[in-house]
Amino acid sequence: MAGFLADPGRACAVVLFGDDVGLIRERSDMLVRSAAGSLDDPFRVVDLPGDGSDRLADEASGLPLTGGRRVVRLRDATDSATARLKLLLERAPPGLAVIEAPSLTGRSRLVKLAETAPAAAAIGCYVESGAELASVIREALAGEGVRIEPEALAWVTARLGADRAATRREVEKLALFASRGGTLDLAAVSACVGDASGLSLDDVLFAATSGDVAGTDRALGLALAEGATAVGVLRAALGHMDRLARLSAARETAGTSAAEFVRSARPPIFFRRQPAMAQALAALTSKACATAARRLAAAERACKRTGAPADVIAREAISTIARQTAALRRQRGSGSAGGERT
Repeated sequence: MAGFLADPGRACAVVLFGDDVGLIRERSDMLVRSAAGSLDDPFRVVDLPGDGSDRLADEASGLPLTGGRRVVRLRDATDSATARLKLLLERAPPGLAVIEAPSLTGRSRLVKLAETAPAAAAIGCYVESGAELASVIREALAGEGVRIEPEALAWVTARLGADRAATRREVEKLALFASRGGTLDLAAVSACVGDASGLSLDDVLFAATSGDVAGTDRALGLALAEGATAVGVLRAALGHMDRLARLSAARETAGTSAAEFVRSARPPIFFRRQPAMAQALAALTSKACATAARRLAAAERACKRTGAPADVIAREAISTIARQTAALRRQRGSGSAGGERT
């Protein structure tokens, strides 16, 4: 993958698709730089809007006045660009077409064409999580000469990943904070990343799992308006529910109150999120979390297969969690942060 992005060779078209808009843009920039030498050369780089696909083949066939290879970047492409990509592949132009298609899945016609054509490629760009995301963060910091302790890495990984570009910005901030040769511990990363709730969709997720229906709707609307994708929201919610399920199971074994358990959790929970986490643990059993996770996974599949508006599917799935948690809190008398199950 890295080798191809650094040198796409004779490929005349690359389709970048998936739910991580930031990762699509990062890989698109890499391809443009590798072929044209920069992102803003007016003679060698052409940017087209999503409705400009009719110019794709002609622009890729052009020869720059200054020599070198021309790159045409098509933004926000949909399946409507499939015929234009087919025409481009038939011409086999000297230029490279980089096609950004954040709304498409591996089942789309445009992606299938790029996958099967010898002179094209399709690259999926999905939200990273878990060990994969931890590796990205660790390697990015290592590239800046910064080491991160395991507990700090786990804490950061749990809060980033909804978008590669946002993750990169936070990692750069951490590297600047530590400076080359430095080491990041838990206190350092919590001080730097603690207020970056939008990156991990914490506002949406904690509102939903604490039963705040109105707050969930407001936060989700803002997240989607700021560029979060429906599938990215659902995947972040899945990660949140998985974490809640593990914490709930540990809390059930420990037999402590929700508030007490949250205060002693390791890795520690950011202090501003502790009341909402305690509310969630007081209301949701590990079994309830697992059930919610299955519904979220079904919603993600529906976004990719049914053709229904993805934002609507995501809103309904997240809002359902908020409504059900609110009902459980009422039934179990968990109105306060430290409320217990009965």
